[in-house]
Formats: sequence, C-alpha cells, structure tokens
Amino acid sequence: MFKPKYPSPDTYTPATIRPTPAPAEHPASAPAKAPTALGGLVQNSPGTALALAASGVAGVLALASVAVSLLLAVAVTAVALSVSAVVVLFLVRALRQEFKNH
Repeated sequence: MFKPKYPSPDTYTPATIRPTPAPAEHPASAPAKAPTALGGLVQNSPGTALALAASGVAGVLALASVAVSLLLAVAVTAVALSVSAVVVLFLVRALRQEFKNH
C-alpha cells in the first residue's frame, strides 16, 4: 500500500527529421531585385508600434518600481540605524553619569 508505483519507462524514439533543401535558382534566370531604402527591415503596423510602446512603458515602470523600493529600503535602514545610534548614545551617557556619581 505504501510502496510507490513507478510508471513504465518510455519507449518513445524520436524520429529524425531532415530539412529539405531549397531549390537552387540560377543567377541568370532570377529577376533582379530593386534596392530598398529600408534594407530589408520589417515595417510595423500601428498596432505593433502601439504594443511595442506599451511594453516599453511597462518595462520602464517595472524598473522604476524596483528602484524606488530599493531606495525606500535604504532610507528605512538609515532611519533605523540613526535611531539606534541615538539610543546607544543615551545609554552610554547614562552609564557615565552613573559611574561619576559613585
């Protein structure tokens, strides 16, 4: 009842897939391509540009929130250290006065 039951080992053997070579074109029979000003760049549609801008804004906001949280952590640590330093200073002064009176 408490013994684990293991599944049977896999018997799957992946098939090797060989890519088919593209047919070679003769350079003389291929039509000449006109040079483009874009140099082969993909033109973005307005929707794609909007998506890219939105993702950029989201990335900047994420980085800004991380930076603000790190700065807040540093500020809280600084305040805690300064308060503890004041408390230690107060205790040392109190002990000095105690030893001077005795």
